Amino acid sequence: MSLTVRQVKYFVATAELGQVSQAAFQLNISQSAVTTAIKELEITLGADLFARTRTGMELTDPGRRFLNQAYAILAAVDEALQTPPTQSTVTGEIALVATYTVMGYFLPHHLQRFSHLHPQIRLNVFELSREAIEEGLIGGRYDLAVLLTSNVANPEVSCETWFGSERRLWVCARHRLLDKAEVTFQDVALEPYIMLTVDEAAYTAMRYWSSTSHLPDVKLRTSSVEAVRSMVANGAGVAILSDLVYRPWSLEGKRIETIKLVDPVPPMNVGLSWKRGRELSPAMLAFRNYFRQVFREPAYPGAARARAQNS
Repeated sequence: MSLTVRQVKYFVATAELGQVSQAAFQLNISQSAVTTAIKELEITLGADLFARTRTGMELTDPGRRFLNQAYAILAAVDEALQTPPTQSTVTGEIALVATYTVMGYFLPHHLQRFSHLHPQIRLNVFELSREAIEEGLIGGRYDLAVLLTSNVANPEVSCETWFGSERRLWVCARHRLLDKAEVTFQDVALEPYIMLTVDEAAYTAMRYWSSTSHLPDVKLRTSSVEAVRSMVANGAGVAILSDLVYRPWSLEGKRIETIKLVDPVPPMNVGLSWKRGRELSPAMLAFRNYFRQVFREPAYPGAARARAQNS
């Protein structure tokens, strides 16, 4: 069995994120596809690359050695693909606006890739709040917006959702809730809670909390995702946030684990918005079609639909 770029890519994602579920989310594929690829790679290399633990996947010594080689392989492939064999001839200019979360955790990779595919389309990119974005779309100051479509409120704004990022409970390593077979809102309500406020996160959180008979015991409100990450990793509290902003390590290098609640938690929907009734220019259509292709057309038979940060 020969080594493939797909296997290497799935291995690196799992090594960086520490969990097959998180790697599958980032790669826009099923968990079984990641598991199968890693097993195939281990057979090819003749070594176990991961130790399977209760909380995730830990690199073995052979896995750590292969990780550096894997980075080199992917870097070489990426360099070879920087210039596509054929480039679009569509021309134009797009005033594109995005919210904080989308700009920081989702969009940059796709902007770079879109520019390679459409070098004659100029993107002027802005970051604003959801309310300012809606006003700017209706007023014609911006052409398109990439934002949390689940937050859009103005009926004059059209939305197209690309994927829903699942929300999970974030806890520190060895947290007591990791030992429970099922975790509910009642369990979370007994823990100190770190409430993120940016991009209306607190408002959204209270909407789904209000559907329960419990309330979070908020110890800190912050607009900084990194502050939430550090507080949780250091054991100062827990948080419910989406997979889109999840990273397994805090800035101090401490581990963050995730738990899927048995109670329903709505996903954070990400997608495109524009003024309702507006005719989209060829450049705008090219931008929309790029994301439709990434998130609505499986890359190969059996691939899951779009829920990824990177394609």
